[in-house]
This record gives sequence, C-alpha cells and structure tokens, in this order.
Amino acid sequence: MKTKKIVIGAMAAAMLSLSVCSIAPAVAADETVQISVSKETAEAGGTFNVEVSLADIPSTGLQCCNFSIKYDPKVLTITDIKAGSLAGAVSGDSSSSMLPNFGNYSQEGLISVAWSTSVDDSSKWLKGEGTFCTISGTVASGVAEGTVSEITIVPTDRETYSGSGVKNTEFDCGYLKDGVKVNFGVKANAGSVTVPEKTTTTTTTTSETPTASLRGDANVDGKVTVADAVAILQSIANRDKYELKPQGKINGDVDGEAGITGADALKIQKYDAGAIDTL
Repeated sequence: MKTKKIVIGAMAAAMLSLSVCSIAPAVAADETVQISVSKETAEAGGTFNVEVSLADIPSTGLQCCNFSIKYDPKVLTITDIKAGSLAGAVSGDSSSSMLPNFGNYSQEGLISVAWSTSVDDSSKWLKGEGTFCTISGTVASGVAEGTVSEITIVPTDRETYSGSGVKNTEFDCGYLKDGVKVNFGVKANAGSVTVPEKTTTTTTTTSETPTASLRGDANVDGKVTVADAVAILQSIANRDKYELKPQGKINGDVDGEAGITGADALKIQKYDAGAIDTL
C-alpha cells in the first residue's frame, strides 16, 4: 500500500500542537475510551478486513482522537484504510472540505490514524460507539496454518514536543476546553488475523465381523439347547420377526452346508437329545 500523508483538521493541528508542547494536558479522571481491534481469519494468500472500533466514549464526546495501529508486515500487507460508521457519521465541520476529519498515514508495520473537528459544538463530536475505521489487506503466501498475527493499538510514534528527543507514550484522545487539552484514558484491546488450520474429516466405519464362538448357539445365549433349534426354525418361517443375529447365524450353521436351514435345527436337536456327541 502506498503511504498516505496524514490529513488532520485545523482543530486537530491545534490539539496536537498542545499535546506535543511542554505543557501537560489535563486528564479526565475515571473516564476511559476503549479502542478495540477485531479478530479475523484469512487463508494464506487471502484477503482480510479488520475493524477498529471505539466504545465507552464519555458523554462529553471526542473532539480529537489520534493513535497508531501496529502489525507484522512480514505476515500482513495493508491495502486500504477507510473511515468507519463512527468516524464518517459526524458532519457540520465547514473546514473539512479542505482538511478532512479523518485521515491516516501508513508506513511498514505501522498505521497512524486521526479524527478531529474544528467545530466547538460537542453534538458534532464523536459519541457513542462503533467502527472507527476498517483496515483491508492480504496475508502473505506461505504463512503456516495456525499462525496468529497480532494487531495492536499503540500511541503515535513521535516526540513529546518538537526537539524534545523524548518519545511520546500517551494517546491523544479528548477535547479542548478554554484552550487546554483534556485527555481521556485509553484501554487498548488487541486483535489479530489468524490463518486457520485445515481440518480433515476422517470417517471411521466400524464393521462387525462375527466369528464363531459356540457351535449350535443360534440364539447367542451362551449354551446349546433345543431352544437354538427352535430359534432356527422360527427364523426360517418368519425372517422379518425372528431373524437371527449375525453371530447366531454363524453359530447355528452346523450341518456343513452353507446357510441356515432346517438341517441345522435337526442336528442341534439331536445333539441336545444326546443322539450325537459333537456338532
């Protein structure tokens, strides 16, 4: 993605100049804005859309919001950044035709985003919750399955004020009151793009292959009696109602001919009567 120079409104310029000067901004106690990145999945070589959202914006609203989004450029390539429903919903700033409310600046591995308005009317400020911006991109080909590439929210990488040589560690998220910057706390919630693991469905077919356990035991009750002969005759007469179990068919086939017949029942009957010694 080509880098795009950040464009901020006149109020943002004023607010940022305050935030980078040596005068510390006022901090609104016990008021914290949530900045969250969504968690998405995408195949290696595929595309993704990640949403960055704001929530718990204090009732005062936000006149300016500036932060950076950090990602791994070896895994993700950013192709587009668009204002979301929250950042694109506010109107009424006459200067925005020349200096848009929402802007961004991208470099490898880092995206800086900002929203601001020169309007003093707080009803035109960011309020409520919603999508601040949507980031589109692609996952590098060859990224291993199961890879989780984290996307985090960090303070904008700059000096605390021009020439200070001290790196900024604070989020710019607040408004101007009587020329003084009022900053809200920020809770940053990381998101990610995950390359899913491909699952293979294995179907296991269990086949019961019966084996002979007790010759003559057609009803599979563990013994050989005249009841087995009766079970065979019933299965021949009415298979739908009295069909033998697979194991019973093997056990009951004792006459040397394949399949269950009346001869099997007769031989079992003779065995039960003691007329023959073996089956």
